[in-house]
Order: sequence, then structure tokens, then C-alpha cells
Amino acid sequence: MRLLLTLMLMLVLPTALHAQPGYIEVTAPGNRQLKLAVELPHANNAGANTTAAREMADVIAFDMNLSGLATAEVREPLPLAGGLMFGATDFAPWLAAGFDLLIRGEYAITGDNLTVEFRLYDALNNKMMTAKRYLGKNKDLRRFAHSFCDEVLLQMTGERGPFTTHIAFISTQYGNKEVAIMDWDGHNLLPLTRNGSINLNPDFSPDGREILFTSYKRGNPDLYKRALSSTAEIPLSRHKGLNITGAWAPDGTKIALALSKDGNAEIYTIARDGSNPVRLTVNPAIEVSPVWSPDGKRIAFVSDRLGKPQIFVMDANGGNVRRLTTAGGYNVNPRWSPKGDRIAYARMQGGTFHIYAINVDGSGDTQLTTTGSNENPAWSPDGRFIAFSSKRGGPDGIYVMRADGSGQVRVGQGKGNASQPAWSPR
Repeated sequence: MRLLLTLMLMLVLPTALHAQPGYIEVTAPGNRQLKLAVELPHANNAGANTTAAREMADVIAFDMNLSGLATAEVREPLPLAGGLMFGATDFAPWLAAGFDLLIRGEYAITGDNLTVEFRLYDALNNKMMTAKRYLGKNKDLRRFAHSFCDEVLLQMTGERGPFTTHIAFISTQYGNKEVAIMDWDGHNLLPLTRNGSINLNPDFSPDGREILFTSYKRGNPDLYKRALSSTAEIPLSRHKGLNITGAWAPDGTKIALALSKDGNAEIYTIARDGSNPVRLTVNPAIEVSPVWSPDGKRIAFVSDRLGKPQIFVMDANGGNVRRLTTAGGYNVNPRWSPKGDRIAYARMQGGTFHIYAINVDGSGDTQLTTTGSNENPAWSPDGRFIAFSSKRGGPDGIYVMRADGSGQVRVGQGKGNASQPAWSPR
């Protein structure tokens, strides 16, 4: 009966073959960092594909190394009698090699169809922690590996990872400055706009199905939106002057943006269809780049009302304006963390920009980058990582780092300059 139940569960896509409530606690001896072995997946039929196996293992190792939870290393597979489901795992060789955790995989390729199973083991305690089985097409290979890493982070921390999400950004590969989208690690790059004009400041809707952006395609910087499933670019705000730095409210009912229709740039909100503009700031200074707090109750923005650009915070109705940043003479590009406790931003220092993060009460102002010139931070939906654009001896590119500034790595396989990243929700 147990065998029959297991086989029935495996038909679900994806299937949780084993799950522990809460999250695991695995501690490496001597307080060293955990070591994770990512075994090259086994083929369970005649359709072995060493390239596919290597790619899946490399994706998992890349995700897990950036997570900072363990040092991951791809290893050659050990013999597996009876298949992954029924074969016993001998942890002695892995422990002898210094590994605390092990990920094993098994796959089958039949034509264009792909079946993959991954399992996470706690080698120190001789037990399996979680397993997932995925059914799909060969093109889903990387997504399956990313999805399992999301599950690993859930087991290790209690919160699912962001590895199946996407990053939208501005690319010069397809024309002047076009909106493009890619997997978070830079693969599967696709253009979203092909209007041959200047497009700027993409922002995902809360459900991840639409993107806001400003475009000069009609000569004026107007605000547009488009669904990821459509090519239609729908104008939302086409007032005379600036219609820039649009940002969705967390509930998706409003959009904050900067408009200069009444003179200088001020912060407004509009309805999601572009109607009902409401002015929030009234100041002779230039005020741009609004971004909502996760609860929708506050808005951070940039203002030069004190002479140089600084980050300010106000209530969502425009009240209780206060200055957030007090250090540095040129602070821009605020982005509120998903947890609501930190705001990342860019500060100019000696002619170059660096990424900082500051607590919402103004304390804990911390520099995160030290190399190159870095702008436009964007948090991952779980708050573990920050994407940003950087110029480091070549074309501008999209980088990702942990929220504390460690683990900085360039992502993206495209040509030309890449800038202004926006991270999708889960």
C-alpha cells in the first residue's frame, strides 16, 4: 500500500516526495561553512545526455553558492543501484570528502519530454530532507533546477528562494534602449520592446504580469504599460513634460510617478488605468523616483529641495515628509526592501556611484559596493539579494549580490549595455 501511494504521489507536477515542517538546521563541525555536493544527475533510461546533466548541476551549484548558505561543488556521480527512489545512499564517501549536504538527481529524456527528480540529503545526520519530481519539456531543464533550489532554501531557512523569478532591464542589444527580460541568472534573454526609441525605468506589477516603463517613442517621455503576454504598449500618462519613474503600489490599484505637467517634477499617483492624477508633493525642487513601502503606507522618493538630491520618505497621501539620508551629497535610486526594514539606494562618490542600504529610521547606513560605478538597486522578492547595474571596465552590466554586499556576480549573456534592473515578484 505504501509503494502504491508513493507511485500515485509521483504523478503530481511537481511532487513533494518528502517534506519536513519548518526548516532544517544543519551545522558544520568547527563552525565552518557548510559544504554541499551537487552530484551530476543520473540518467534512468537509455536517453542519457551528459550536457543536460551538467547544466542542471551547474544551475544548482550557481544558485546555492550565491545563496551563501553553503559552498556548492559539482561532483561526479557515485554508483546508484535501483534508481534514485529505491537505491540507498551511502553517505560515507561524501562525509570523507568533507561534505555536509548532498543533492542527487535523476532524469529521463524521451523526445522533447523531460522528467527530473532531485533530492536533498543531510549527510551529517544520514537522512533525506526533501525531494521534488518535475515533468515537462526539455526547455524546462533550467527552470526545474532553479525550482529545486527554491525548495532547498525553504528547507534550510523557512522561506522559499527567488531562483525562478526574472529581471527586467534596459538593454542596448536590440536597438537604442529597449526593455528586455531574463531569468534572474541572465539566461533566456528576450526583448520586450522593439520600438527603436529610448525606454527607461521598468517596474513589474505586483502579480508579475505587466511592466511599466517610460518611452520617448512619441517624442515625449510618456508612461506605458504592457502585459508580458502581449506586444501592446498601452499609454497610461502622456501629460506635457515628464511622465517618468513609474512604480506600482503593492496592491496594484495605483501607480506613483513623477510628472512635470505643472512646472517642476513632482510626485503624483494615478489609478492603474492612468486616470485620477493626485499630486502628493508641492515644492519648487525636483522630485522623482517614488517607491512604495511593502505595506503601501509610505513612499520614498528623491528630492533636491536641500540643494542636492537626497532620499526622503512620506506617507502615501503626501504627509509627514522627512529626510532619510543625511550623509553624502548626491543620493538617488531608492528601492524599498520586501521586508520593509531597509531602503537600498545609489550614492555618488568622487564621480562614481555605489550602492548603499539604510534602515527606514535613518540608522545603519551601509556601503555595499566598492568596485566600479553602481546604480539602480533592485531587491529580490525575498530580500536575500540585490540586483544592480554596474560599469566595471567594460559595458554596463547587471550584477547580483547578497543583501550584505557579498557574492557580487555579473548575470546576463547579452551584448551592449544593460542597466536599470527591476526584479519580478515570485
